[in-house]
Amino acid sequence: MRALAVAERDLRRFSRNPVLMIASVFLPLVYLVIIGNSFQGELKHLPLAVIDQDNGPYSRRVIELLQAMQEGSRTIDITMLSDQKQAFNLVKDGFYKGVLIIPPKFSEDMIKNVNPQIGLFVDNTDSISANGIANIISRSMPYVRSEYISVRADRAKAQFRPVELFKKIDYDASLVPGAIVMAIFMGTTFTGAFSLVMDKFLGIHESYLSTPLTKMDIVIGTIISGVFITTIMSFLVLMGGLFITGLKLAGGVVSFMLLIFTISLTALGLLSMIFIILGRADHPRIVGVVIGFLNVIFYFPSGAVYPVESLPGWLRAFSAVNPERYAVHAMKALILKGSGLAAIQNDIIFLALFTAIMLFFATITFKRTM
Repeated sequence: MRALAVAERDLRRFSRNPVLMIASVFLPLVYLVIIGNSFQGELKHLPLAVIDQDNGPYSRRVIELLQAMQEGSRTIDITMLSDQKQAFNLVKDGFYKGVLIIPPKFSEDMIKNVNPQIGLFVDNTDSISANGIANIISRSMPYVRSEYISVRADRAKAQFRPVELFKKIDYDASLVPGAIVMAIFMGTTFTGAFSLVMDKFLGIHESYLSTPLTKMDIVIGTIISGVFITTIMSFLVLMGGLFITGLKLAGGVVSFMLLIFTISLTALGLLSMIFIILGRADHPRIVGVVIGFLNVIFYFPSGAVYPVESLPGWLRAFSAVNPERYAVHAMKALILKGSGLAAIQNDIIFLALFTAIMLFFATITFKRTM
């Protein structure tokens, strides 16, 4: 009977905490929706640049096939460009997954059966998208002649040559930027606001009220320590990831300094955001529920493990304001490609604005009370 009394006490305590009750039912459904839509089997909306240097009947046929795939299966989103150098730079900076170049004499080679070829240059740092685009173009080539009458049965088929723009990168190595972002998130959740939650839970927070510390002092000081610890943790994960995968940093000193800056800026922004969410929490159990939820909804739609372009529309809309997406994009460019500031400037601008807004509201919402 005494055991039943203990059981009754726990049941009553659980029933008095509606947050945990709702989370126990709601969170598994959220995981199902987010994770289920973050690993779709079919790729969608992969941005592909196309340069037509031929402007002949067969090059137009290639473009028509690409447009059919864009309108039908929506696997790719094509953009016609004329400047080859600009196209390569846009692919290297991550704005396109690849560039398809139709050479000047493609139609003439098709007519003469002189080994007609098309060049496909892909960003192989995203192996899923690169392989997807290569497979799409490969399947399309046999249909280039489908609307033209063959004079000879042995006429040559159009071929394409996939070219990787970067050094061969294994799939596990491509996950290093995502691992760093996860380390940043984990670091921000177990420092900063979490320290204040534990202080409240243990009663240590009461000592702050007897000091001349302002809420600005508490917020900024806690965040500074969190950024310092998180940056060190993320750096160790970076070194460990490079060692495990055998990956080497593609850039020089400038790229490395930009990487450290990006890590620190991301940590500052996420710490400030979590400070807003947990600033008034008073029990570590709440932290566990909230952090589990945030980890799923921020990490999986970030592009760390699956192309953002292939997410469903509503999830892409959320990804557009997801700070981890911009952190992942910037770190992929810096670690895997050795890019400079031009490739990540949009990421830095978003992270800076996000951090400024989060810091502002973190200070306003925090209360220096019991």
